[in-house]
Amino acid sequence: MSAAVVETRLPGLACTRGKVRDVYDLGDRLLLVSTDRISAFDWVLPTPIPDKGRVLTQVSNYWFSRLELPHHLLESDVTKMDLPAGVDLEPLAGRTVLVRKTEVAPIECVVRAYLSGSAWKEYQATGGVAGISMPTGLEESERLPAPLFTPATKAAQGEHDENITYAQMQKLVGMELAAQMRQRSLEIYAHGAKRALEVGIILADTKFEFGVCDGELLLIDEVMTPDSSRFWPADGYQAGRSQPSFDKQFVRDWLSASGWDKNSPPPELPADVVEQTRAKYIEAFERITGAKFRWA
Repeated sequence: MSAAVVETRLPGLACTRGKVRDVYDLGDRLLLVSTDRISAFDWVLPTPIPDKGRVLTQVSNYWFSRLELPHHLLESDVTKMDLPAGVDLEPLAGRTVLVRKTEVAPIECVVRAYLSGSAWKEYQATGGVAGISMPTGLEESERLPAPLFTPATKAAQGEHDENITYAQMQKLVGMELAAQMRQRSLEIYAHGAKRALEVGIILADTKFEFGVCDGELLLIDEVMTPDSSRFWPADGYQAGRSQPSFDKQFVRDWLSASGWDKNSPPPELPADVVEQTRAKYIEAFERITGAKFRWA
């Protein structure tokens, strides 16, 4: 198993540390390093998942290469980046991208094709999702009549994103930009869902982020990864219950059963949970891309 890279500091460059990513500001560009840190229930856990950052970066790069729309990715080969002299490139390889800097839209663009997560809770309480009326009698994980665009506000670190209506989104970013973001989100989802199903995966929901650079709307951040999406095995799908998934569900389930109160610092993860979580991430990468994970 490859060693986990949790902390990577590049000398001479200002770094902003997010929950799972380190961001270096290069002026009109950014250097994004996806670490192996993992978060759950709004906490960064003390135990990393080896190669998780590489999986997320490589899945995103795969989608960026296939999508025919403007995006922020400039370079994914660390040997072609102008990094400080003497930096060890090996730990950065596969998890580092050079991107255009944008003015980030303050919206999480969520597309849902199945009734799960916060949408399922909202439906149970109100009979609708994001202010959209839904048919009665739907079950958990049931496929929706059509994919829904359900925006959310981007919360500060340590806080929850808040689901909002499309009308509220229009007030935040303007009608024209809101329409562009909704259309592109639905188009990208359709592309990803089709590819995922070809390899036996249901893309139940996913979220996108966009930014504006020189007046152009760009797709940014990560794209249809196990961290930003619900990936379900198609061969075991059954409405009326929660589904197994290709993401950090092992981690969430273990934490929920561990007795942790979710208010104090979280416990270390046991080795078997780490290994199973890593294996699921890698399986998702290999199925979606059709390539062998080179760091396995």
